[in-house]
Amino acid sequence: MTKLRGSTHITAVGGNVFADLGFPAAEAANLKVRSQLMTELCDVIAGNTQVEAALILGVSQPRVSDLVRGKIGLFTIDALVNMLAHGGVRIRVSAARRSARGKLRRRTHSAP
Repeated sequence: MTKLRGSTHITAVGGNVFADLGFPAAEAANLKVRSQLMTELCDVIAGNTQVEAALILGVSQPRVSDLVRGKIGLFTIDALVNMLAHGGVRIRVSAARRSARGKLRRRTHSAP
């Protein structure tokens, strides 16, 4: 068995691996959201061919290929949400911020 030398960092559940990789906070948040949406889309189309998935998501087969290959830079949050809507997924957005007293305040919005 090989032991790892040096420091090992584990990102906590709910943490942001993109922030840990050194991306600026806003970009790390955007990448995290896009990766979560892409993961959900891959779950929606699992078991289908790329051609079938394209019909389900309302996009072309090459677009599905980009999705399953994880080409995150080719997708906006808007495009991913549209594909999820075509796939029959109901979207719910939750945002949180700290109040002046340090309490976490959440707002959740659902699409019809």
